[in-house]
Amino acid sequence: MLKSLTVRDFALVQSLEIQFGSGLTVITGESGAGKSILLGALGLVLGDRAATDTIRPGANRADVSAEFDLSGSPAALDYLVGLALDDPDQPGRCLLRRVVNADGRSRAFLNGTPVNLQVLRELSASCIDVHGQHEHQRLAQREVQLALLDEYGVARSLLDDCRKAHQAWQATLTNLAALEESVASQQDRAALLDYQLSELSSAAPQPGEFREVERSHKRLNQVQSLKEAVAACLSELATTSALNQGLRQLERIDDDHPALQGARETLAAALALSDDAERDLRTYAETLESDPQALQILESRMSQLHELARKHHIEPEALPELIENLQRELETISTDASKLAELRAQVETQRDAYQVLAGKVSEQRHHAADDFTTAVSACLNTLGIDGGALALEFSDAENATGLETVEFLCVTNPNYPAAPLSRIASGGERARISLAIEVVAAKKCALPTLVLDEADVGVGGTAADVVGRLLRTVAEHTQVICITHAPQVAALGEHHLLVHKDNDRDTQIAPLVDAERIDELARMLAGAGITDKSRDYARTLLSEARDIALH
Repeated sequence: MLKSLTVRDFALVQSLEIQFGSGLTVITGESGAGKSILLGALGLVLGDRAATDTIRPGANRADVSAEFDLSGSPAALDYLVGLALDDPDQPGRCLLRRVVNADGRSRAFLNGTPVNLQVLRELSASCIDVHGQHEHQRLAQREVQLALLDEYGVARSLLDDCRKAHQAWQATLTNLAALEESVASQQDRAALLDYQLSELSSAAPQPGEFREVERSHKRLNQVQSLKEAVAACLSELATTSALNQGLRQLERIDDDHPALQGARETLAAALALSDDAERDLRTYAETLESDPQALQILESRMSQLHELARKHHIEPEALPELIENLQRELETISTDASKLAELRAQVETQRDAYQVLAGKVSEQRHHAADDFTTAVSACLNTLGIDGGALALEFSDAENATGLETVEFLCVTNPNYPAAPLSRIASGGERARISLAIEVVAAKKCALPTLVLDEADVGVGGTAADVVGRLLRTVAEHTQVICITHAPQVAALGEHHLLVHKDNDRDTQIAPLVDAERIDELARMLAGAGITDKSRDYARTLLSEARDIALH
């Protein structure tokens, strides 16, 4: 539940600290005293958008804190633990804080740790529900109506599972659509790759082949000139008699001078190398045979490789590597295409899983619909709308919440057909219908705190007493905080807070007991002129409220 609200320099509030208890708390005060400011401050700390005009004139910033006891809200506690923001020393304690600076920027804190606004909103959604003065306008929205019915009669865990299944299904659908588009755009590319690989595979260029063909072609193409050059060289090598004679002359010299010895060795080596060169040249000469047919084959192969390389704007030597690259690209496209079948199967599986869960949600909704409409209709009659009734109209609408949407149709006069809540003419009737729906939904709602801003607007007399009794019933299992102008409702509060302005026109709030509470109820009954008679009536209201509590 909400334990306290601390406000600093917010709107007309300089400094304010409010303590809240369990059960039904009523907040009263004259018009303009600042009751709505309290809701504004609470909304700020729960994640509402901040505006610089919320800062008190002359102040540098507004600072609002709210302390919750979450021991009765497992969902909120699990959320804190999941974010590692729980307080180990006080596991159920949760302190929210929001600071708004004059430049419009704001900061949010949860148990002293900076967080973003989304964290505040997600946490507060599981522990408190705030209904403003124009709640009937919000209740006219179909998604709100569906949420109220679900709170009343559909298991939250089932709704969560259905939502997750729908999200998973839609995510896979998105991936499938993207892959289908990608594969479709790749089909032309795949066809081109098939053609190119077929052409290249027919040519079958091998690594290093082009250079070898080029060398062989060059040799065959100039075989005659090569033969002539080799023959001339062999002729020259044959005339080595002068070298032999010179070596024999040197060997006859009887002198061991190092220079002479070196000359002998060098000349002997030259003769040996000359013999080796002659032998190698003769071997080479044997390979130089004219072969016009082989030359033509080599020329054809070179032409083929050059043409393929030109088509792909690469060097002929790179053709084998190109084949590998194109093959890998084609395999990637083929892999994407094969994934289509897998994703399509996954989509069907996930859709079936969603349909099963959504079917269970629909079953629980339709099962709860009769009880819900019966309870709201009974509440409408209790609130003075004789013959009033609520009906639900389901429409097919497959989405994350299930297989349908719902619209609330109301009857306020048995002589007229049911009509949507938004088209009911009387503002008082809309307010009472909204209150009846809220009260019935709240009886089964898992939220530990319900805040109502003038839920009794347009209701007076006996009906106001009924409203108070309804809220008192809801407060037996939910903390209810209600801003009210009806003394009958205020008298039924277990705690009574008075909003007023001090001498400096700053908004203040104080708890009322005994005589103070009697005076406030007398003011609400009679206006500014409090009389003994109005005080007596106030005492009567309080006495009747105590009797209700005892029974």
